[in-house]
Amino acid sequence: MQKPSNARGTRDFGPKEMVKRNYVFSVIKKHFERFGFQNIETPSIENLSTLMGKYGDEGDQLLFKILNSGDFLKDISENDVALGYKKFSSKIVEKGLRYDLTVPFARFVSMNRNELAFPFKRYQIQPVWRADRPQKGRYREFYQCDADIVGSDSLVNEAELISLFQSIFLELKLNVQLLINSRKVLTGIVEVLGMLDQFTSFAIALDKLDKVGWDVVKKELIDQGFETNGLNLLKTILEFDGTNEQKIFNLKSVLASSEIGLQGIKEIEDVLLFSTDVTNVKFDVTLARGLSYYTGLIMEGKAMDLSFGSIVGGGRYDNLTSSFGLPNMSGVGISFGIERIIDVMDTLNLLPGADLNACQVLFTYFDGEGQKKCLTLVDSLRKNGISCEIYPDITKIKKSFEYADKKGIQYVAVIGSDEINSGLISLKDMVNGSQKEYTLSQLIENLS
Repeated sequence: MQKPSNARGTRDFGPKEMVKRNYVFSVIKKHFERFGFQNIETPSIENLSTLMGKYGDEGDQLLFKILNSGDFLKDISENDVALGYKKFSSKIVEKGLRYDLTVPFARFVSMNRNELAFPFKRYQIQPVWRADRPQKGRYREFYQCDADIVGSDSLVNEAELISLFQSIFLELKLNVQLLINSRKVLTGIVEVLGMLDQFTSFAIALDKLDKVGWDVVKKELIDQGFETNGLNLLKTILEFDGTNEQKIFNLKSVLASSEIGLQGIKEIEDVLLFSTDVTNVKFDVTLARGLSYYTGLIMEGKAMDLSFGSIVGGGRYDNLTSSFGLPNMSGVGISFGIERIIDVMDTLNLLPGADLNACQVLFTYFDGEGQKKCLTLVDSLRKNGISCEIYPDITKIKKSFEYADKKGIQYVAVIGSDEINSGLISLKDMVNGSQKEYTLSQLIENLS
């Protein structure tokens, strides 16, 4: 018999893990709703035409594709195979697992444009899948928690997302810094370098800077045709230091000849002005974000007390819905990487103790009469809002006590012939070992 195992890059979550996960989910969801975001869900499976071409070449390669059902090879010839896997696979694959929540959201908005009130503020908490190389903090199946505002160009929306970011991490007690930049600033930089047609390769290379270092990025850009003089200027720009205001001042002089670059700087200034009550926001010109659909402000959150990569990401996208037949619909969003947030909080011991069971009391008995009595008692407690359960088997009392102890249930009510005759309920506290007798009404009052 084959030993059971998880698919690589996926995980099971037992009761202990789910207590932690549900805590973080509940905090994020609470703040989403406090900021006026409405919940939606989209299918796990999307048409491949919906997903392809939205994430850049590297993103497209990480899509999980689903083989067509039935005899998917019946219309395939040797000539089709000879064309290569990209063209060949398009004939046998029509669907894929969603890579993120933003592109399906853009499809949703386009399909439901007449029913939505714009600007539309939505949140979504669902799993996504990426055929990535699994490692610490990086999985092939993971949840994203997204909040987006679509149908408005106002930079107030960016400021709202930054405020949302801060409110969530204040409650989670996690020290996180938010880095911000603008794709327009990056466009201005490549324009000044005379390499505007290489923006995509520039952004992809720059996105790796904190992982691989300047020398590797420099070599990659040289391979793309960037000249040494231009790269020396780029290195100077990337090393600008100081306060947000000082870095913006220095960058203005460098990008004086780029209209789009200056526009990006102005937008960053305005967002920072709108976010005066928010701390730990840093303008970082090295921030690129790998996804190709971003067009304006971009943001990324990193834990300050642990080197763990980004745990939050997002930005402005102006053209995403146009590919679904809905032009001129600008949006901005932020995504909280729940898996990494939980991993960081777990490492830093910031998660609450695992209360494994919401159940307050376990009812147990010696015989069939006690079993019948327990069924009526648990029904009474539940109707009064008290969580409880009944041990299902007639067995030794010790076994039900062990069960309660493993599940973390604090109280065990034992019903025997004495309790049936007296009408009292014997309640044992599993924490301190004490035992008391109550009438049903007294028990309900004490447990409520």
